[in-house]
Amino acid sequence: MQIHLFDTTLRDGTQSEGLSLSVEDKLKIARLLDAFGIHYIEGGYPGSNPKDVEFFRRARSLGLKHAKLTAFGSTRKANTRAEDDANMQALVEAGTPVVCIFGKSWLLHITKVLGTTPEENLAMIADSVAFLKKSGKEVVYDGEHFFDGFRADPEYALRACRAAADAGADWITMCDTNGGSLPSFISEVVARVKAAVPTRLGIHTHNDSDLAVANALAGVEAGCTQVQGTINGWGERCGNANLISIIPALQLKMERRCVPDENLARLTELSRTVSEIANIRPRAHAPYVGQSAFAHKGGAHVAAVEKITASYEHIPPERVGNRRHIVVSELSGRGNVRVRAAELGVDAKGNERALLERIKDLESQGFQFEAAEGSFELLARRSQPGYRAPFEVLDVVVLSERRRGNTMFAEATVKLKVGDEIVHTVSEGSGPVHALDGAFHKALNVFYPLLQQVHLVDYKVRILDPEAATGAKTRVLIEAARGEERWSTIGVSQNIIEASAEALADALELPLVRALHAQAGDSPLAREEARKPA
Repeated sequence: MQIHLFDTTLRDGTQSEGLSLSVEDKLKIARLLDAFGIHYIEGGYPGSNPKDVEFFRRARSLGLKHAKLTAFGSTRKANTRAEDDANMQALVEAGTPVVCIFGKSWLLHITKVLGTTPEENLAMIADSVAFLKKSGKEVVYDGEHFFDGFRADPEYALRACRAAADAGADWITMCDTNGGSLPSFISEVVARVKAAVPTRLGIHTHNDSDLAVANALAGVEAGCTQVQGTINGWGERCGNANLISIIPALQLKMERRCVPDENLARLTELSRTVSEIANIRPRAHAPYVGQSAFAHKGGAHVAAVEKITASYEHIPPERVGNRRHIVVSELSGRGNVRVRAAELGVDAKGNERALLERIKDLESQGFQFEAAEGSFELLARRSQPGYRAPFEVLDVVVLSERRRGNTMFAEATVKLKVGDEIVHTVSEGSGPVHALDGAFHKALNVFYPLLQQVHLVDYKVRILDPEAATGAKTRVLIEAARGEERWSTIGVSQNIIEASAEALADALELPLVRALHAQAGDSPLAREEARKPA
């Protein structure tokens, strides 16, 4: 059975607090959704703001190959002819092949919010649908607050559906606008509507009870063949049904067709790319597509997955474009260490026990290697016979001063050993870590020019034992980058400067070690290659 996907990220999704999309952003996302295989893309509310008017004007040249662009609006106003209603005119002028209009299903809203009569509300629905059909549009009627309305007065809610169906609506969508319904109630109501009207049905659920995905799937099981939702579940309050979770559930678990299988393998890419455009950090623990969605931390879990992946994975991660992730921590077994090290290109066979004991000892001191896999990689590489560090930290001095009433400034001095040479450099900065970073780079860039491309992108500090007050132990996590490559390193100490210097040194050592091993192995020739300009 084919399920039609109705994406409302560009309209309902933008009602999420803290989320704002420019017209250019919306055009980019529309292209992505079309290429992925979404059937309907709701672009916005053309009668509400200039941005959406501009989007629909520019969207005419998008050349969508699969999706139908959809404009959104309300039914006509009470006691007004549809052809005279400004909102109706704006919907037609948007130039989209499909229009989605919402109407009232709940007497509470009809009488108390709109301030009209139940009969006039039915006329508003019928007149609006008929006007849009006469204008040549495919019409999706969205019954707002439908499940609350059905709960209060089932017969009136069904009359609202019949009004839309009799006027020619192509789809009738039932909306759980307040997000308060349970899956069993959704199933019961959808079955009642399916028996009462011949029109194709859709489901539109919100996540206020953390049930939007479950409710959408319940609607499909009861007979809906259109599902509305947003990418990553964005939307007002707690969000909408998350299409990123719904699509694989429908296709891989319920045997409903949504998109081509080869497109499903781009699901993770779609989720993360849209997040990047919206400037929202992807949720690590998001089902299917999160970085941790297929992460294995417990030693028994990893040992089982190493033998049979299905033992602790509900689907192969590759089906949705994700990958398996082995986490190393104090809960790990030797399998975690062996598998994760192998993923990083390090052969830890025969050395797993010693490396695992070292990890557990460090984590008892406050280290956390699941959050700092760059430092774990260095631990694994340092455990290899013949490992030689590209540099050695001999001395670190950091001063923070305020002189003659001026603003505070910091100065860092580092003494490093690179091969047989001793390097002594000084750098100033706006803060201690900034100065320290500058001093390390000043000392090392001369020997290893590729470090000129390495910079810090994040710095986090956590107090591990706050009851110790100013004597507390501090954990510092640093995220560094070189182009698109990212890695995190860790330092732990009662002295925040020492913890920062430790994490920073690891952050600079790791790309050098990777460069060496990317060449012909750990040889004098490889070392000379790493010294060449990047």
